[in-house]
Amino acid sequence: MPKRILQGVVVSDKNAKTVVVKVERRFTHPVLKKTVRRSKRYHAHDENKEFKTGDVVRIRECRPISKLKSWEVIGRNEQGV
Repeated sequence: MPKRILQGVVVSDKNAKTVVVKVERRFTHPVLKKTVRRSKRYHAHDENKEFKTGDVVRIRECRPISKLKSWEVIGRNEQGV
């Protein structure tokens, strides 16, 4: 099964070897037919502490590294948000 890849913005880099990435998704509400934005925060593994708050990054699903971390950062996104 292929690993999922998501794009988001780093909102915290204070933990050791970990960044918190906010991923936003948009969808149309089934009843109101209005575009709704929902976001979720993922803890991702950043071995070399190279990503800072505000960076747009791509994260990939991986094996569980700790209680909260089962994603890893695979690099910056050159196109922006």
